[in-house]
Amino acid sequence: MDLIDRVNTHFLESIAAKEEAREMLSPAVAAAAERMVACLMNEGKILACGNGGSAADAQHFAAEMLGRFEKERPGLAAISLATDTSALTAIGNDYDFDMVFSKQVRALGHTNDLLLAISTSGNSANVIEAIYAAHERGMGVIALTGKDGGKISEILSPEDIQLNVPALRTARIQEVHILLIHALCDAIDYMLLGGE
Repeated sequence: MDLIDRVNTHFLESIAAKEEAREMLSPAVAAAAERMVACLMNEGKILACGNGGSAADAQHFAAEMLGRFEKERPGLAAISLATDTSALTAIGNDYDFDMVFSKQVRALGHTNDLLLAISTSGNSANVIEAIYAAHERGMGVIALTGKDGGKISEILSPEDIQLNVPALRTARIQEVHILLIHALCDAIDYMLLGGE
């Protein structure tokens, strides 16, 4: 296989993963966006967390909410729990890395809030702990996962929403996760602002 064929394979696999996700997840994405709008309209906020590429996705989501997605609007309340290096390193050092998100959820989360929990495997221990903390605080959870959904599939409540990408490669899951985040942002703006 030459290099161009190898690159083409990435495009084709990404297209296939997105098509399969579209067929499976579109109704759940719409439901998740409705939950997010209800949270925001009820003076709640969305706390987002994940590791590595999923941390970048949590930051990306929060930035789209706080600034804007594609339309001018007031900022919307969202916080990435993966950005405060002082908090992350203090909690990781003084307690345990598995607690870096859950301690923040317990400190910042309230009943009207939502947790956006992102884990490509569904098995990230610190994201799982954040979900437990969110449930303790009376928060709903929207989980972005992949593969078989991992342990996160088992601990979500019936009111929570899981957007599980039907793919095995981490890169493909991450590519669909950012698409889901953009679809959520667009749906939120559409519900709040109307228009095309």
